[in-house]
Amino acid sequence: MLLRQNTSLRVTAALLTCLMAPVSQAADDKHLRIQTVVESAVRPVLEKFAIPGMSVGVVVAGTPHFFNFGIASKDTGQPVSEQTLFELGSISKTFTATAATYAQLSGQLSLADKTRKYLPGLDNRPFGNVTLLSLGTHTPGGLPLQVPDNIRDEQQLMDYFQAWQPTCDQGTCRTYANPGIGMLGLITAKAAGVDFPTLMEQQLFPALGLENSYIQVPEAKFPLYAQGYTVEDKPARMATAVLSAEAYGIKSSAADLTRFMQANMQQVKIDQRLQQAITDTHTGYFLAGGMIQDLIWEQYPMPVSLAALQAGNAADMIYNATPVTAIEPPQPPRADVWINKTGGTRGFGSYIAFIPQKQLGIVILANKNYPNAARVDAAYQILTALADD
Repeated sequence: MLLRQNTSLRVTAALLTCLMAPVSQAADDKHLRIQTVVESAVRPVLEKFAIPGMSVGVVVAGTPHFFNFGIASKDTGQPVSEQTLFELGSISKTFTATAATYAQLSGQLSLADKTRKYLPGLDNRPFGNVTLLSLGTHTPGGLPLQVPDNIRDEQQLMDYFQAWQPTCDQGTCRTYANPGIGMLGLITAKAAGVDFPTLMEQQLFPALGLENSYIQVPEAKFPLYAQGYTVEDKPARMATAVLSAEAYGIKSSAADLTRFMQANMQQVKIDQRLQQAITDTHTGYFLAGGMIQDLIWEQYPMPVSLAALQAGNAADMIYNATPVTAIEPPQPPRADVWINKTGGTRGFGSYIAFIPQKQLGIVILANKNYPNAARVDAAYQILTALADD
């Protein structure tokens, strides 16, 4: 009897092996095809801009694939992996936006609220009349790209906003600004009763299932922290400044950022309210040039041309005011759109883009700052080639 059972088990195992082999082979073939597409788009960028290292996460039909190039540091020669920590720069803003929509769903704030509700001393000042939505859509009425260098603490920041005067009417022009989204992050944390790093590291990141994302990189994780390099190839890492955490301060890995991207396409299991908060950030509020301004995210109806994407991510959209038209009522989240965000610090360059309808997306993290146009071009090549897979 035991001999017959063992024989039966061997036959069953053999049958399962035969059934699994074609599936495994198909998965390997698909990964190799994606690898070929990624390498053909990425290697010329690495060479042209002398980028030491890059980590790329690609999601195709809901499955993540990772491809790593080069080194995390010229000093150590450590190879890049999907766990290597990169400075996300302004991609951090999308996490701040998510925290704000989650706080809204939790009843802690409303994006329709005015800043004076949370910031004493602004009752009769123009900035006190700015809505939280305007902060998250770059439309408060004209803010500088950066917090002025002479502002070193929160009191000086409040003094600045007490004296602030708009250069256009609220909701009529888009000025890409770290102070705006930074203030949304500060207010969101105040509404939650914690400071911003705590909100991110102890609440939002764990809720998203992120295991390798930080505002302040702990000492034990420093071996994973890539060394960044400027366009002149000088070593650089970001310095802490007022509102830096809220606007551009997250350090994360391709594995974690790809999971966040998957959450934005509803591909991972997370708390239902958090999922709704993420989806809410895809609401379209303003037409700005050729793109739609969501809550930090920027979207383009499909099909979209490379020229349109490069124009929307060009320096002109970052450094100059752009007239906007409010979408009334706001456009509900759509699946047939290209959603993206660039990010950069002195020593790092990043890009994330996804098409929910196709369940397709890409994360590109590099330890050198290089032009947005090159990032968008590489991503466009890859996603266009994989759109029908």
